[in-house]
Amino acid sequence: MSNRYPQVKKLDTADKLRARLDELGVDLPFDHDVDPAGALAQPMTVTNGRGGDLVVANRFAVLPMEGWDGTTDGRPTDLVRRRWGRFAESGCGLVWGEATAVRPDGRANPHQLVIGEDTVEEIAALRGLLDPAQVVGMQLTHSGRYSRPIDVAQPRTAYEHPILDGRVGASAATVFTDDELDELAEHYVDAAVLAQQAGFHFVDVKHCHGYFLHELLSARTRPGRYGGDLAGRTQFLRTVVEGIGRRAPGLAVAVRLSAFDLVAFRAGAGGVGEPEATTGGYAYAFGGDGTGSGIDLTETHELLDLFGELGIGLVSTTAGSPYYNPHIQRPAYFPPSDGYQPPEDPLVGVARQVAVTAELARRHPAITFVGGGYSYLQEWLPNVGQAVVAAGGASSVGLGRMILSYPDLAADVLAGRPLQSRLLCRTFSDCTTAPRSGLVSGCFPIDPFYKDHPQRVQLTQAKKDAKARLQD
Repeated sequence: MSNRYPQVKKLDTADKLRARLDELGVDLPFDHDVDPAGALAQPMTVTNGRGGDLVVANRFAVLPMEGWDGTTDGRPTDLVRRRWGRFAESGCGLVWGEATAVRPDGRANPHQLVIGEDTVEEIAALRGLLDPAQVVGMQLTHSGRYSRPIDVAQPRTAYEHPILDGRVGASAATVFTDDELDELAEHYVDAAVLAQQAGFHFVDVKHCHGYFLHELLSARTRPGRYGGDLAGRTQFLRTVVEGIGRRAPGLAVAVRLSAFDLVAFRAGAGGVGEPEATTGGYAYAFGGDGTGSGIDLTETHELLDLFGELGIGLVSTTAGSPYYNPHIQRPAYFPPSDGYQPPEDPLVGVARQVAVTAELARRHPAITFVGGGYSYLQEWLPNVGQAVVAAGGASSVGLGRMILSYPDLAADVLAGRPLQSRLLCRTFSDCTTAPRSGLVSGCFPIDPFYKDHPQRVQLTQAKKDAKARLQD
């Protein structure tokens, strides 16, 4: 059970936090005092290989999250507009806009945004809600294996996977052909053109969390132009970036990247996560060491070298996938109702992501790195974030789940105000449980708006039903 580990909120002094880190044998940069005018308040410049570098006012960023509250034809609703309005008030200099599908069949859920000729004006209005001083991007995605554009999964994959195919139903998973990928690449370019027209400063060609382009990075067994060696596995990215350069000159390109991955996990004894058994090695984890349980960043560094060649100057680091190893991607004390109990103290997961991002930042100084995995730190987030940025371990601190519960955290830190502890994300994971139960996105435990939302009753019942299923 997760109560094997002390909750980070109980580590209420710096000495207690350091003692726990020492006990775990992990290291986290840490500043005892946070200076409102210090490292987190400094501007930064993002290199745009297409011209017109981007100047960001401070070192806080809103991370891209997947919305489950648009219309069924991919348009924003009042709930989406409320979320973006809170981004505007966040104090974050960089807003990495939420995952937006490049075509309807690539949505991860039936209520995800889609950018197209018929939706671009409404998406441009979202951009218009933000502060003109904020640097704003749009994350472009095709959900691939996890596509669910209607209430039935419609998985499209990069290759046959010995573990994940069984989880989505091997008969339902269809591998993209090379010709289909040629067409999909054009859809990415079309979407980027529309994003530029809508006023976005950059687009993110998403390569993370098990979605299609992340899976393509591990397509070593795929034949043809889009698989095999790293040159083949990155051909899609090259094609898209070159197309954006031709048709949307001046638009910056970024990548959110799962810098490493591990084998899929499942609930084992006591509901605690355990890795799926593998035999003969595991070749399906980009940034993995071939065993499924370790990290090797050799290809990650090679990919970042390619980013430099392509003029990609902005990278948001993350890891793994919320679908098959969420404790690697999103350290949390409480798992979603359909998940597993964490097999390690979540502080280990935070430290792992911070250390990997720092290594990448040291080796690739021309790239601006936005770090992730910070929300679990809660009260200590500013102390660690400031120390990381000051030491060059990342250029910016990314806020994901924390933004849903406490959108003003960055503004409070930069103004020198005390943190509002009642608003801190405690990683209850209801923001994941709710949409997986067909409900809207939001922080039901903390945000007063969602506390009073009618779907909170449905969420409570969904959690009870999930608990009963686990006990059967």
